[in-house]
Amino acid sequence: MTHSTNPLLSTQFRIPFHLIKAEHVESGIREALAVAQTEIDDLAVQSGTATWKNTIEALDSITERLGRCIVPASHLVSVAETPELREAYNAVLPEMSAFWSSLPLNAALWERVKAFARTSEAVALTGTRKRHLMKTVRDFRRAGADLGDQDKERLQEVTVELATLQQKFSENVLDATAAYELNITDDVRLEGVPEAALNRARAKAEEEGLSGWLLTLDYPSVEPILKHCQDRELRREIHHAFVTRCRDGEFDNRPLLARILRLRDEVASVLGYASFPDYVLEDRMARKGERAIEFEHEMVDRTRPYWQRDVDQLRSFAAEIGIDEVEPWDASFVMEALRKSRFDIDDEALRPYFPLDQVLDGLFSVVRRTFGFRVEKREIEELWHADAKYYEIFDESDELLGAFYTDWFPRKEKRPGAWMHDFITGGPREDGFSPHLGVICGNFTPSDGDGPALLTHREVETTFHEFGHLLHHCTSRVEVAGLSGIHVAWDWVELPSQLMENWTWEREALDLFARHHESGDLLPDELFDRMVAARRYMGGWAQMRQLSLGTVDLALHNELAPKLRADAPKADDETLDEHQGHEVMAFGESRFADFAAQPRFAELHGLTTFTHLFAGGYAAGYYSYLWSEVLDADAFTRFKKEGVFNRDTGRSYVDSILSRGDSADPEDLFREFMGRDPDAGALLERNLGPLSA
Repeated sequence: MTHSTNPLLSTQFRIPFHLIKAEHVESGIREALAVAQTEIDDLAVQSGTATWKNTIEALDSITERLGRCIVPASHLVSVAETPELREAYNAVLPEMSAFWSSLPLNAALWERVKAFARTSEAVALTGTRKRHLMKTVRDFRRAGADLGDQDKERLQEVTVELATLQQKFSENVLDATAAYELNITDDVRLEGVPEAALNRARAKAEEEGLSGWLLTLDYPSVEPILKHCQDRELRREIHHAFVTRCRDGEFDNRPLLARILRLRDEVASVLGYASFPDYVLEDRMARKGERAIEFEHEMVDRTRPYWQRDVDQLRSFAAEIGIDEVEPWDASFVMEALRKSRFDIDDEALRPYFPLDQVLDGLFSVVRRTFGFRVEKREIEELWHADAKYYEIFDESDELLGAFYTDWFPRKEKRPGAWMHDFITGGPREDGFSPHLGVICGNFTPSDGDGPALLTHREVETTFHEFGHLLHHCTSRVEVAGLSGIHVAWDWVELPSQLMENWTWEREALDLFARHHESGDLLPDELFDRMVAARRYMGGWAQMRQLSLGTVDLALHNELAPKLRADAPKADDETLDEHQGHEVMAFGESRFADFAAQPRFAELHGLTTFTHLFAGGYAAGYYSYLWSEVLDADAFTRFKKEGVFNRDTGRSYVDSILSRGDSADPEDLFREFMGRDPDAGALLERNLGPLSA
């Protein structure tokens, strides 16, 4: 298959997703890798003086072109996976990993980069180019450029193996989720479940030729059972199936946990770092693992009184409704019942006011009023599924800043969760502005029939959150792609996304889209007041859960991983991963116990499905969600003071943070916008309030 006929290698701005099949993946990626390797080889041995253009810019261009060829396949594996696509992608995954890991280990290429760094041109660089050169040199060293040949070889082996293991971990979660089905034929067992959820479960059963209702483990199916179902045994069954995915059988992820942790620790050791967190966090705001651990411990101490208050209230109310001991499968049910009792509100009361398309229109209106960006939907054919849509985003001068796809609903061939991903990084170029391209995906509650998809308020928040990431990408005006948009420290990257969530709690913003999908009536004042009153409800519980994940993540990588690696030579290789997998599970249980209302909450932890840690980019970095939340809560106080639609404030935010990517240290960008350092008090006030509440 030639370059000209393989849609994976298309250079069109709009990626021809509708044409890309599994058969294109191996040949296309291998061709792109071969071209890139030839270009790298030529660059590394190039004669003459090294310059910015023929060295740093040339290296960036090679890797950007290759990334553009790979990203369509990796995206399709996330949203439209078939057995054939998985097989093809996995066949070339080791080759892709080997290429990326080989770049900093290429001695000739490294000498070329160092040669440029010593030139008068390099010394005279300023601003973004100076920062990019500094980071490029540092990234080479952090990836092993100065290692001996034997260590380089081992590092590349480990890197390739990690990529394969992490992909397998993700596949196991997807497969285990898709494999589970529970057919309910007695409607009494579903008492309390909202009608919309019942309709979806009935439709799933009909699709499979079954009577009754079909329950699955995609979250829109799980959530209504755990929150509303009166049948405690059914709640237990669904909860247990959900949290114990990948704990045994065909999709067992326990051995992978141990092996991934050992290999990550080895990477840090080979590179000369005291721990994997120290390695990961060197170029993030926390700088060292110790600082991230201190942050978690400090926030735990400040949160624990609120958490204990929430636990006590939960137990007290559970006793009132006949539950003597709150089990993990009771928690969401009791919380929802108590919220309804105390505030006369639940997710279902709000859902009719949040039809998806209306929410999106409101989101785009908020963005236009506050930041001056205009979003327009386009009808195109280059899509991977009927659920996918395509939009373009413009600035106030009608310049096209970028475009993006959306894909909001769950499918068996789509990974769970919500995410944003960048496809093409544009920005200022010699011939003008090159637009960006990205995607935002979710797994929201779909329509239960002919009506619109109705979201919970939490799903509305998620929509705004992912669009915040998208804005960070599409509005970037950094000339160097490697420092543009979301290519920033991971404890800074969540600020633009989490900041956007704040508008979903503001009356002025909600009035743009919170209208009943049938009557068109605005969200009533009394319903809005109850929603706001309930905002901090169980805030201690929610914040402590986030802290538990960040704390255990750091403990796994800082404490357990070195022990696993030290113990590895003492065990039989054939049983090592299995044995240590049990050790990881036990360690997780012991550490989650510090955050558990009772032991079974810790026992039923979710490490075997924790894709953020074991298949995503949040290893030793999950703390960054709360770290960034401190920043977003504080930054939004300026909007609250000056006006949530204040264009001057919005423009200041765009100019100081949103469009700046990694062109300066994030601490400096925050100070530029706020005029001071962050204050964690804003987060505690927003999420927790007074302890007596």
